Parts: sequence; structure tokens; C-alpha cells
Amino acid sequence: MAEEIIIVQGNDTLAGEVPVSGAKNSALKLIAAALLGRGATTLRNVPLISDIGIMSEVLRRLGAVVERDGHSLLVDTAAVAAWETPYELVSKMRASISVLGPLIGRFGRARVAMPGGCQIGARKIDMHLVGLEAIGVEFSMDHGFLEASTPQGLSGAHVVLDFPSVGATENLLMASVVAEGRTIIENAAREPEIVDLASMLSSMGARVSGAGTAVIEVEGVPLDDMRPCEHTTVGDRIEAGTFLAGGALTGGPLTVRGVDPSYLRVALMKLSSMGCEVETGEDWITVRRSRPLRPIDIQTLPHPGFPTDLQAQFMLLAARAEGTSIITENVFENRFMFASELARMGADIAIEDHHALVRGVDVMQGADVSSTDLRAGAALVLAGVVAEGETRVHNISHIDRGYEDYVGKLRSLGADVARVETGR
Repeated sequence: MAEEIIIVQGNDTLAGEVPVSGAKNSALKLIAAALLGRGATTLRNVPLISDIGIMSEVLRRLGAVVERDGHSLLVDTAAVAAWETPYELVSKMRASISVLGPLIGRFGRARVAMPGGCQIGARKIDMHLVGLEAIGVEFSMDHGFLEASTPQGLSGAHVVLDFPSVGATENLLMASVVAEGRTIIENAAREPEIVDLASMLSSMGARVSGAGTAVIEVEGVPLDDMRPCEHTTVGDRIEAGTFLAGGALTGGPLTVRGVDPSYLRVALMKLSSMGCEVETGEDWITVRRSRPLRPIDIQTLPHPGFPTDLQAQFMLLAARAEGTSIITENVFENRFMFASELARMGADIAIEDHHALVRGVDVMQGADVSSTDLRAGAALVLAGVVAEGETRVHNISHIDRGYEDYVGKLRSLGADVARVETGR
């Protein structure tokens, strides 16, 4: 059976300028939020990635019309009459659980298959349910489906999340905008994608304040007051961080355009502490390096801390630094699976519980490696750029989930990289 892989010939070259696509983790939730508009919403700057295709299909199964024109997506939810999402789609992508909140908001009920998706952590949805229960949602399980109902309707409440979960914050936000009265979400996620979602909901008629802080307040409005809108997705800070890590790896100079530098404040501080020069403008960031990489100490945390989605890319940088780095993963318990693949290329990494001790090496060698998740796959391709000889990256469907034309963008920066179909 044929398999598509990415083949990289190491040439230690990544320099130039690259545009950043719209944020995957924002666009997916914006598509779900369109359910509350009950009409034709236009989303711009939507990345061309496989996860968007899956979410578009989820909405089509509910009865929506979803049409793509380049980086614009028309999502017409006027005819949506169903509130059940099929297992075969939800099992492919965890983010499809984000239709739960808007379906409850629109219909007062939902039937959503329990999510599947990536293997980097348990990511239970308990917090989603606890938050939604507080505003009047009742849940039951039926043959692998989560059934939600609102026998007394939705009413505002003060909700304190155990952890600033992005998904739980988003689902609660999308349901509470049409709840009666005021909802306060305390210990809310503060990611830029939350701000983007709140901005779109506000354009649709919702009354949301505090997005981007730990306390979000929502004054509920009647569903009839919600309307379709036009909205432009924010730039993808994780894609930007991935390319900046590549520039730091080779020396650059490498510039990303189309992202707010404030979204990456901690990551940029870490690049500086590793010996890189970082320059920023309104919507661009440049990284260059002329001295050896210095070791670092990183702990992943919810935003505004260091993003777990950049941990693999910075582990690669640590693997090439002069000295020993310590990386602590506090968000996803299985995210160090990537380390064993990097070790196949000569990295010196010791894992103990949720800590990684990374001793820098002078040389990495090309090898056959496998993407263990989306960000790990992208990092392995970068590793191939600075490794000696040929690197063959397998399971690249992970990369396609979150990076638009990753190979094309790397080639534009000088990398010797190609997608190839090969027999298994």
C-alpha cells in the first residue's frame, strides 16, 4: 500500500520570509460558532488543512452549507435542523466536540459522539460538562454518545474552572451567550484564540467582556438576537513559532508575517535567552543567530506561559545547544513520545516522568522517523534540515492537520524537502 512521506536532504538552510496562515485552533471553533448565527457567515484567513475539512463536514452533516473559496469559508447554517454529530467524524478530530456548546445554545439539546483525535494526552471533557451543567445542561451517556438537554432552559451562573481549559472555556462561552442572565467564567483560558472567538461572537450580537483575561463575563441575549457575520481569523502563533524555531536552528535570518508578536512573548524570550536576535513589528517577527545555541529551562503552561504546542520544536533546539537543557511538560502527559524519534537522529534525551533532560549534540544524522503528533511531525522535518544526509518522515497526515503547505513554505526558505509517494 502506498504511503506519502516527507524526504529531507540536510542542507542547514532556512532563511527568508514566510507568511503565516490563519490559526487552526481558532478557525475550527469559529466554524462551530457559526451555528449560532442561523444564516450565512463568512470566515476569512481560514487555513487549507485537513482538520478544517473535517469540521466543515461535521457542519454539513448537521445540515449546513459550507463552501470554500481560497482562504475564505462561507458557512450557511440557516437550514441546520439536526443536533447529532457522527462518530466517524468526531473520532478523527477532538476539536469537533466544540459543536456541543453552540448546538445546546441553538437547540437546547445535542447528541455528540465522544471525541477521539490525537494521542498526546487524555484531555477528558469533564470540565466541559461541569461548566455546562452549571448553566442548566443535563447530560447522559448513550452507546458512546453524549446526550445533552436543557429541561429548564439555560440560565447564567458563576463557573470556576478547575484548569484554564481552552475547550471548556470555548464550549461554555458559546452556550452562555444565549443563556438568560449573566455568566461569569473564572479561571478561563486566556489564549489569543479565545479572544478571537469572543470577537466573532460579539460581531454576531453576543455581549462578552474580559476575553483574554482569567475572568470572562457574558450577558446573555436571546437566540433571535444572534446573526451571521464576517470575521477574519487571527494568524497562527504556533505555525509562526515553528518557523521561528527553524530560523533559530539554522541561523536564519527568517521572518514570519501575519501574526501578532505578543501572542508569542514567552517563546520569543526563550529564543533570546538561547542566543538568538529577535526583532518584531506590528505583524512580523524576525529571528537570526550568529553564535552557538545556549541551553534552556522550559516549562509548558497554559497561555500566557510557554505553549505546549511549541515544546517539540524547542526540544529540537535544545538538542543542538551547547550544554544541558531541562524541559518540563505540564499540559499533556504523552507529549514526550517525540523524544524517542529525535533520539533516532542522534539526540541525547533522558525522560523522567514529565521532565526531559536534553544534552546538546554537535551532529544529528538523517534517519527514518515517524510523526507521533502534529507538532512533533513538523519538528522532525526541521530536524532533517540540520541533520547529515537524508531524513524520511512518516505518518505525515499529522502534519497536514495543522500546517498549510508545510513543504512548500520550507522550500521557499531554501530547505531541500519534498513529499514523495512510496510503497510501504
